[in-house]
Amino acid sequence: MKKFIAMISSLMMLGAITSCSKSEPTNEGNGQEETKTTTQADNSGEEATDPAPDSNSGGSKTVGIAMPTKSLERWNRDGEYLKSQFESAGYSVELKYSDNDTNQQNNDIQSMIADKVDLLLIAAIDGNTLSQTLADAKDAGIAVIAYDRLIMNTDAVSYYVSFDNYTVGKLQGEYVVDALKLKDGEGPFNIEFTAGDPADNNAGFFFKGAYDAVKEYIDGGKLVIPSGKKTFEQVATDQWSTDKALENMQNTLASYYSDGTQLDVALCSNDSTALGVAQAIGSDYNGKNVPIVTGQDGDIANLKNIVDGKQSMTVYKNVNDEAGVTLEVSKAILSGQTPDGSLVSSLSAEATYDTESYDNGVKNVPSYLLVPYVITKDNLQKLVDTGLYKWDSDEKYLESTAATT
Repeated sequence: MKKFIAMISSLMMLGAITSCSKSEPTNEGNGQEETKTTTQADNSGEEATDPAPDSNSGGSKTVGIAMPTKSLERWNRDGEYLKSQFESAGYSVELKYSDNDTNQQNNDIQSMIADKVDLLLIAAIDGNTLSQTLADAKDAGIAVIAYDRLIMNTDAVSYYVSFDNYTVGKLQGEYVVDALKLKDGEGPFNIEFTAGDPADNNAGFFFKGAYDAVKEYIDGGKLVIPSGKKTFEQVATDQWSTDKALENMQNTLASYYSDGTQLDVALCSNDSTALGVAQAIGSDYNGKNVPIVTGQDGDIANLKNIVDGKQSMTVYKNVNDEAGVTLEVSKAILSGQTPDGSLVSSLSAEATYDTESYDNGVKNVPSYLLVPYVITKDNLQKLVDTGLYKWDSDEKYLESTAATT
């Protein structure tokens, strides 16, 4: 009886305590500040808990988004569009750009762990440098989604959302095969490769997809590589650098094409490298033909080059689609579900669920892989239809409609 009276007295005292809320500043990657509201207590005197988000609201959940850099146009598009989509769904967002500095990215993620975000969405600068930081995230009970680039050597990654990266390269190679009519026996033609950053797990998939698509013609002598550089390691480009790609192609042209040898194809894995390669061709190539130049991403400068005939194509990965799939996977995780292949049928974009292809050295990471497509001068309107591009006032070149600051 005494215990019962004591309990009633305690409840009466707690009921008299009023609740309060406070706002804690969190640093955002572009130097601005966001506020994250946390409720300390409700009117019953009990500590409040965050409600799980339903299909229309994020409740009080916070998503931490770590992007590699603002120096490449595509990451600006991805970061800002993801932030917009999550906020529209009712989630709070911490967005950080790490200036292509792996130490800074680790620090940025540690900061978000300290802020007790509910989910981490990470596009890694170097997928091999985050193991310890993500072990801390796992210890804190924070789920991790690897965005666009696979994160290696950790069991803390719950899911991977990206495009079918092998297919990206395959589309580039198939474009070359069709453009040169190699299936009809045309040739021989000269080709050189420019691949991506060795620290980016995707880069190897892009190169392999492209090389596999043209390998039979290389083996058959219809495609010739005058430089002899046909392995990923020989043609990789650190940090996807335009300047490095420019320098590498200038060296290749000086060493193997200065005698008038014709370059027919510069197969580049993405747009930032294609931009450098096109510059080198414009300044250092002595041939009279215009080589085929491939790319990937749909960067504005490259789309201008496509209109001007300096680049032939780009493989486009629709950030709207990638962000939309990422949002649905995240919502499922944050509401306590375990996403699997059944989620595919409800996604807004075409995607496959893959549990075998992406081994990060510790586990096969369950992956949602979207479908990319080829953009040429003839179907630029397809980009306008995404809502992320618009025609300029002369309706000649495309401009971005996406926020990039």
